[in-house]
Amino acid sequence: MTILRPALADSLRALRLSGMLETLDARLNQAQGGDLGYLEFLQILCDDEITRREQQSMARRLRRARFDTEATLEGFDFGASPKLPAAQIRDLAALRWLHAGESIILYGAVGVGKTHVAQGMGHQAIRAGAEVRFHKTSRILADLAGGHADRTFDKRLAGHIKADLLILDDFAMREFTPTQADDLYELISQRVAEGRSVVITANRAPQDWYPLFPNPVVAESLLDRLINTSHQVFMNGPSFRPNKRPKATTTVTK
Repeated sequence: MTILRPALADSLRALRLSGMLETLDARLNQAQGGDLGYLEFLQILCDDEITRREQQSMARRLRRARFDTEATLEGFDFGASPKLPAAQIRDLAALRWLHAGESIILYGAVGVGKTHVAQGMGHQAIRAGAEVRFHKTSRILADLAGGHADRTFDKRLAGHIKADLLILDDFAMREFTPTQADDLYELISQRVAEGRSVVITANRAPQDWYPLFPNPVVAESLLDRLINTSHQVFMNGPSFRPNKRPKATTTVTK
């Protein structure tokens, strides 16, 4: 736009402020039109750069979370059933539990939206700057089992502990093996001890998890830590899934 523009562009890139180039022309037009003073012009350019960096950082955190879908709380149909605890979920969306190092247990029948709400909470946490990881419980147990096989268990466990929020989807689907129970104990007890939150989705109520553990002592120790630091959300209502099934087609015979 000006003789100085190429040199300015090089300087901004050298300072790692190249995001300012995306809005520079628009801001110059505002300044030249008298809408911005000198300090306002500089401040808005800085704000543009900060916004760009925040958006890029959030996009990276979303990729690292590895959500199944782009499910947000804004996209959840709270009106689908009057039995859904909408007020409780909206209150939890404020993330006070996350800042306090507490956890959430979402339980209820198949298809009522537990995974959607869990991922929605994850999105809320990412917007607040948190690192989130989403895993099917079976997959994280398989990953930890691989650590026993190649002697990288401690490294893998540390990787699952360091995230601010860990989401374990489809928890307590079946009985755990002794090794799986021990691995879950290590994972959850260390996260609780460090004040790192967990969100769990399960079809079974928490009181029904105990028989799934082969060792009652491990079950009591693990679940006592988890349940006593968690907000329990009973997801009640009809399944969303029948509404998503393909409609039957009728074949006309001649």
